[in-house]
Amino acid sequence: MTTVLVTGGAGFLGSHLCERLLGAGHRVLCLDNLSTGSRANIEGLTERGRHARTDAGATPAFQFIEHDLINPIKLDAEQVYHLACPASPVHYQSNPVRTVKTNVLGTMNMLGLARRTGARILLASTSEVYGDPKVTPQREDYLGNVNQLGPRACYDEGKRIAETLMVEYHREHNIDTRIARIFNTYGPRMAFDDGRVVSNFVLNALRGDPLQLYGGGRQSRSFCYVDDMVSGLIALMNYDGALKHEPFNLGNPHELSIRELAETVLRLTGSKSAVTDSPALQDDPAHRCPDITRARTELGFRAATALEDGLKATIRDFRARM
Repeated sequence: MTTVLVTGGAGFLGSHLCERLLGAGHRVLCLDNLSTGSRANIEGLTERGRHARTDAGATPAFQFIEHDLINPIKLDAEQVYHLACPASPVHYQSNPVRTVKTNVLGTMNMLGLARRTGARILLASTSEVYGDPKVTPQREDYLGNVNQLGPRACYDEGKRIAETLMVEYHREHNIDTRIARIFNTYGPRMAFDDGRVVSNFVLNALRGDPLQLYGGGRQSRSFCYVDDMVSGLIALMNYDGALKHEPFNLGNPHELSIRELAETVLRLTGSKSAVTDSPALQDDPAHRCPDITRARTELGFRAATALEDGLKATIRDFRARM
């Protein structure tokens, strides 16, 4: 039984990852400060963990630890999935200095834990490291086009320095690192108020509120269902090939416009919500689409869930929670 630490484990993506790891028979330590995560996301896992005891029979297989990674913590783990950080513009821009601290101090604290325990550590980085890209699709060797002074910089540059820390700790201390650049991910348990386009559109459509298109909705994105993303993260964590310390794009290479997404959500929900145009947001990327050749070749990764199937599952979840 492997002891796995998941930081940000009560969040949208983290809770799905914890669920998969627990189901695979691992002991899971879920760490979160609940700034954007939710106890509701892990309620079922806490109960399952009480029944699925570890070898000694005394320790639950799932444990929740409320803690802010800006501060060090002493834990023992064999694998660390470092997901902790607000990931939506609404959340990471609400306290940009704390976002930077989470990316820098939080990553340093987890790398220190990995150094002490010999754990393998995976950083949940982001497609935002590419900024507003001048090339599409984006490959891992593209250095990006990031405005370090803009409103998104606390997250974009925070993740870029987090990647730098991963690389330097590997070079200097031989830490066993993995870097996942996560592209737009969606699915059940997304927060209603996170400001992401899928959750905004689904929630507004179900409420009958307008779907707002910034810049006319001409921007393009690609959307990966959460189950596929979790499979990619686990595959990367367990990968031991020649490129194991290099960054890997994880996402769906199928690109569509934001306007097309809005039309699809309206059709699937049967909503009569209006679609309105608003001015473009500063530094909002015109294109965001991954080249996943490396992940497909090295990890066998693919985005298997069709967009409509994933959206239907997401809509069912939103309806149930509303």
